[in-house]
Formats: sequence, C-alpha cells, structure tokens
Amino acid sequence: MATSNNLPASGIRVIVVGAGFAGLTAAIECHRKGHSVLLLESFPELKLLGDIISFAPNSGKIFERWPGVDAKLDPIIHKSDGLLYKTYLGENLFKQTWTAEERAYGKAYNGHRGEIHEIVYQHALDIGVDIRLGHKVEDYFETETEAGVIANGERFVADVVLAADGVRSKGRTIVLGYEDKPKSSGYAIWRCWFDSAELAKDPDTAWMVNDGDKHCAWLGPDIHFIAASVKNGKDFSWVCTHKDDADIEESWQFPAPLEDAQKALEGWDPVLQKILKATPSPLIDWKLVYRDPLPTWISPKRRTALIGDAAHPFLPTSIQGASQAMEDGATIAVCLTKSGKANVQEGIAAFEALRYERVRAAQKTGERTRKTWHKANWDEVRKNPESMKLKRESWLLGFDAELYAEEHYAATVALLKDPSNNVTAAREYNMPRMAELAASL
Repeated sequence: MATSNNLPASGIRVIVVGAGFAGLTAAIECHRKGHSVLLLESFPELKLLGDIISFAPNSGKIFERWPGVDAKLDPIIHKSDGLLYKTYLGENLFKQTWTAEERAYGKAYNGHRGEIHEIVYQHALDIGVDIRLGHKVEDYFETETEAGVIANGERFVADVVLAADGVRSKGRTIVLGYEDKPKSSGYAIWRCWFDSAELAKDPDTAWMVNDGDKHCAWLGPDIHFIAASVKNGKDFSWVCTHKDDADIEESWQFPAPLEDAQKALEGWDPVLQKILKATPSPLIDWKLVYRDPLPTWISPKRRTALIGDAAHPFLPTSIQGASQAMEDGATIAVCLTKSGKANVQEGIAAFEALRYERVRAAQKTGERTRKTWHKANWDEVRKNPESMKLKRESWLLGFDAELYAEEHYAATVALLKDPSNNVTAAREYNMPRMAELAASL
C-alpha cells in the first residue's frame, strides 16, 4: 500500500468546490501530490447529518493510504459477515457472505455518513488543506490560462477548478454550455438512523442488534428494504427504495411521516413491521434525482472538471456512488502530477478519459440490481435464491484508482494527442475488460 508522504510542490493551484467525499478526497489527494489546494464549501459549519453510507474495497484502498484514518474509522463501521436476503413476506432466501470478498479485494467501510465525513474532514484539516466554510460559489469562469470561481462576491483564481458540489452544481453550466435540469427517477428512498435499544427488547427483532452487527434485505415488488445494525448492534439504520414521481424542482430531500412507509409496506413481514414501529418519525424522504449521462465532464478550455455526483449521480443499488467519487479525486491528483503545471489541460482531459467508461459501467450495475430485485418472478427466485445476490466483480472492487492512473496516463494521453484518434478512443482504452463485464450480466 502506498504511503501518504507528500510529493514536492508542483506549483499547480487547485480550487475544489464542495466538501463532500468527492471534494475532500480530491483535496487530500491533490495535497498529497504537492498541489496547492483551496477548498470552498457553502455550509457555514459541517454537522453530523445523514445515515448509512457504503464505501466498497475500491475506495477503502484510498482511506488506508491516509495515516490514522483507518484506525479512526474502524470502531464506527458496520461489521457483519454478510447480507441475509428475505422475501417481503419474511421467507429466508439465502445469506451472501463477505469473507472471500474482503480477502480478495480488501476492506469495505460502511457506517454513518456524518461520522465518516467528520473523520475525513478532520484529516484534511490536519494535513494542512485550506478549507473555507461559508463560501457559496455563485459562478465559474475560465480562460486559456486559468480558471476560477466567484464566492461571496470574491474572485478566486487557480490553474484548475474541480466542481464537487453535487447534482445541482453550477459547474455543470460551464461544462455543458447550458443549464440542465434534474429529472425525477421515479423512485425515492426513506432513510433513518436511531438507537437500537427498543429493538433489543423484542425477541422478534433482537437478532438484528444483539451479538454483533447484522445486515438484512427484504425484497418485494417495486420496493426493497435494507436494515443494518452498527457499532456492535448499538445503532440501527434502514433504507427503503420505493416508487415516487414527486416533483424535484426545488429540493430532493423532504421530511416524511413514518406512516407513509407503514402504508407502503403494509402486509410485509411482521418482523419488519416491528422495526417500523420502533422507528422514530419523521423519516427522510430522499428523491432519487436522474440525469442523462453527460457527454463530457470537462469544460471547453479544459480548466474545469466535474467530479462525484456533479458528474455522475449513482443509484444506491450500485453501492458505488461514494466510492466512484473518491476514485475521481485520486485520479485527478495523479493526472495533474503527470501533466505538470504547463500542461494541466492535458491532465484534465486525461482524467475524463481514464474515468468515463469505468463510471458508466459502474452505474449500470445499480440499474441491473434494482431491476433484479424489483421485478423478480418469485416462483423462479424460490428455485434459485442466489439469483438475487449482489454481483461483486473484480473489475469493480479490486480496482486501485491511483495505481491505474499512474500506469495508464501516458497511453491515454497518446490516444488523445493522436490525430487519427479522438476522445472516444481514449475512453474506450480505459473501459473495464469486457470479459469480466459480460460475466457480471
């Protein structure tokens, strides 16, 4: 595993917009590579918000390169040995275990979004990343020689700007040349996180929280419900993906009364009903915003790049949104090191070509999983329960973004520069191996 020792100063100035996992990873990795980083975040303070979030082994590798971070994350993450699948009526299907996966690919980090975010944010501060809260970016700009943003009425200038400010990023306008609107995906997620004490008292639910962490998925027509206990069963979280066509023009997160979930899940497993009864109201109703795949993530002058959700929102069933955001950050830092200050536009172009097809392939895994779970033929499923399992392929989980960028940067740039080729050829060069993709379908 690579160390976190910083490289000599590169002279490259990077502005990162947004202190989510994409932005923080980009800032930390750019700092590691010797680039000068300024991170601007609109919130005046960062709070422990959210519920469960998952980081697969491909992003776990990045956490492990940051000194002290694994030791801080380990006590707070989910540690079950597998995922138990049930039908919506409560019939046990099978249990998918993770032992072989961890041995083959490395450690996953699943836990409370806010708690994990606080550790990563503090690490960025500890190593010296310049983070300025309360700086709302109002506009982006660029020339052939520089890029920048306007925040709080002040002009900030750098060699490169990384827009990591989510699905409504203003950076999308400078990249696309127009403002694109989010669409309803037709689905939303009820989410919650609470103390498991009440569940521990009931014999029907105690198995979920006693004797270590547990993980269970109930699958039904057009709905799935996944519950997990964390911190040796002390905390409990569940998420439920359901049909929803609500307007998402103004916001994509709403409070929702518990009764909404109880109504949608009426007639489901009595154990699940008891979990609902122990759940505090209100829930968070998170609208799954859909965006058509962008034709590009980089601006015409190749000084601004979209990363994370600003470039590629993921369905939760991919279990890869946060991991791919972190891979973006690790990749862009390598590309800027390879390009050097004089050729940062080359580095930005290479970043997109290295990442584009891999991200699209990862996004499709979420689409396939949701279809498998929500449109199941239950007579067939009972004959072959493992048809429901999450596919865990080596091309996805065994990937090391930093190492891959180091090894494939030069070939990618050569394709981008070759007049007989184009961006498509460079992207296709970095497409995950088709034999492995075919095996996952």
